[in-house]
Amino acid sequence: MVFAQSAERTLTKGKKISPDLFGLFFEDINYSADGGLYAELVQNRSFEYSPTDRRDWNPFSFWEYITPDFSYGSITVETNSPIHPNNPHYIVLTAEHVGDAGVGVKNSGFDGIVVKAGESYSISMFVRQLSADPISLAISLQTPKGKVLAESKFSTSSKDWKKYSATLKPIESTDSASLVVLATTRGKLALDVVSLFPEKTFKNRPNGLRADLAQLLADMKPRFIRFPGGCLVHGDGLGNMYRWKNTIGPIEQRIEQKNIWGYHQSLGLGYFEYFQFCEDIGAKPLPVLPAAVSCQNSGGTWRIGGTGQKALPKEEMQDYIQEVLDLIEWANGPATSTWGAKRAAAGHPAPFNLQYIGIGNEDKITSEFEERFKIIYTAVKAKHPEITVIGTSGPFPDGEDFEKGWRFANALNVPVVDEHYYKEPSWLMSNLDRYDKYDRTHAEIYLGEYASWGNKLKNAIAEAAYMTGLERNGDIVRMASYAPLLAKRNHTQWKTDMIFFDNNLVCLTPNYHVQKIFSLNQGDVYFDKIVNLDSNDTTAAASCVQDNETGDIILKLVNAGKESQAMKVNLKGFKRIVSKAHLTLLAGDPEAENTLEKPEVIVPTTSNFQASKSFSYHAPAMSLTVIRMKTK
Repeated sequence: MVFAQSAERTLTKGKKISPDLFGLFFEDINYSADGGLYAELVQNRSFEYSPTDRRDWNPFSFWEYITPDFSYGSITVETNSPIHPNNPHYIVLTAEHVGDAGVGVKNSGFDGIVVKAGESYSISMFVRQLSADPISLAISLQTPKGKVLAESKFSTSSKDWKKYSATLKPIESTDSASLVVLATTRGKLALDVVSLFPEKTFKNRPNGLRADLAQLLADMKPRFIRFPGGCLVHGDGLGNMYRWKNTIGPIEQRIEQKNIWGYHQSLGLGYFEYFQFCEDIGAKPLPVLPAAVSCQNSGGTWRIGGTGQKALPKEEMQDYIQEVLDLIEWANGPATSTWGAKRAAAGHPAPFNLQYIGIGNEDKITSEFEERFKIIYTAVKAKHPEITVIGTSGPFPDGEDFEKGWRFANALNVPVVDEHYYKEPSWLMSNLDRYDKYDRTHAEIYLGEYASWGNKLKNAIAEAAYMTGLERNGDIVRMASYAPLLAKRNHTQWKTDMIFFDNNLVCLTPNYHVQKIFSLNQGDVYFDKIVNLDSNDTTAAASCVQDNETGDIILKLVNAGKESQAMKVNLKGFKRIVSKAHLTLLAGDPEAENTLEKPEVIVPTTSNFQASKSFSYHAPAMSLTVIRMKTK
């Protein structure tokens, strides 16, 4: 592959590297989507929770039937006449005696609903009147003690399913509100898809994203976003594979399903929302589709027993291949095409300019996987040679699946192969030269998931050192993304993550700061031997890149040792260096880590730096330093 470059202002000895090197990987793990990045405030809004999610869950989970002021009635969950077959469950509420308040239901969201005084919240629900006369409804936000913070009233007007919407503006702030829906006159009605969104979503998108979390990702300026998973993609058995067509269209028509990580996916954050977010922040979309096999850990194989990997029957493969091809048409086809028209109907007539598609996710490299991957890959390559397909080499950086995966990918001439590994900091520091040794005549690498098993500064600095090796090998390492991205307090299934959060607070780990620093300081040309390091020192690493768009020279200097280190910099090969430079430093106690209560124990600092063609920099112990210098 040849990267498109402008050769201006670069040295002849510079090496062109990937312009898409550092990006993000989003997986719906740790309540990253529902209750997290997806801004919906009602939990189980469509009454689709079930024991297949968790054994003690059912369609009425996280709802409370309420009969204040001596009112009474009844409530049932029914399926005989839903809004849409994809959304089968709804509740039927009968108000027999409404008293002074009414009969209804209450939802406290995901660990409470956070509302802010004076801000607007959009409430919507589908209602079907089942009794002869209209029924009056009161919708309110209330405190745990029943104080009404905001209220809207309306009457039913249809015996068919009809969507009702209103705006609520609370009079005071709270982090523990509930949404209350009360029938205030006698009657019977059906209720479904009860939804509450802050008006201030990211870029004010309807059905949008939580603004603060989304902005933190936008601030990183990632070159790409891989979604929607991980193991979530190939799922817990064939019936749980993530099928993109189930995630587009009106939310009441999407097919909800269990999450392999032990909870539920409303799929309100679906493919349209993922692609739209990528476009909003200038990142390339990288959707990952199952390779027509389920996760080898299906049924609990990672614990005891389980079913292991299962493969789609051969007679279903043609339909599945078409599903993959339809995604490309949905993303890139004209608004007049079958699937492009569906994208246009959702509000995006222009193509999304999809370039990459991942097929498979750290799958066990079995004959069933190989057969199905080859069929899919061949079909995509034949119809869409402009699409770069990314293969997989299993879940580890070595071993049987890794070796088989690479042999198989190279035999097929797959252009990019996805590697995954989670390791201790010492492994990263011992493998800084991993990609120096890779054969440049075969596939490029996407390091799709990696981390150093911890969120202390020492973990982040080891990752920074490793990332200098990714830059040095940016001619063959096309992309890299830390994982996992998000983790919610009290709902975390993975012990190392980039951003921790709850309904109010956000904690940016040292790992986040390292990833952001590298992402904001990407280059497209790499220069070797600019920083002189002691070859016997295993705690130091450095890289030098140039951003051709700005002409800036960017040094990244890493000291993972216990003492300050002098690093000699030689920039004499560059025609001009502006002396006034910009320095970013991340340093501190190697055992320090940020928490939701103390989120700024480790944060980067910025300062001016006096640069020259040759200088010595004393890198503090346990630190990452970036020096950015202009050349014009």
